[in-house]
Amino acid sequence: MNEIIKNIEAAELKAEVPVFNVGDTVKVYAKIKEGNRERIQIFEGTVLKKQGGSNRATFTVRKNSNGIGVEKTWPLHSPNVEKIEVIRRGKVRRAKLNYLRDRVGKKAKVKELVK
Repeated sequence: MNEIIKNIEAAELKAEVPVFNVGDTVKVYAKIKEGNRERIQIFEGTVLKKQGGSNRATFTVRKNSNGIGVEKTWPLHSPNVEKIEVIRRGKVRRAKLNYLRDRVGKKAKVKELVK
């Protein structure tokens, strides 16, 4: 039974998934359906967390929109996620950045990783 589930999950995986980590600033190109039309909407923000594995992997992105924090969680291998573009790499020491929810302004920034 386990082999059958693994085969089904492997068929659902995307061929190419970009490499990004927690703390990175990313642009998520998401497909939005409105009636019979479909368009792509860009959501740019900081990756707060990544969790799960295989085709169940999800990631959460947070941005500040008009002074209000907005978070969205997407499945990594979803067909509704067109592409993920990494804008800048962040230097963090934690796996989950939940503390950013309480911060406003410059304190909510993540340092940039310099290589």
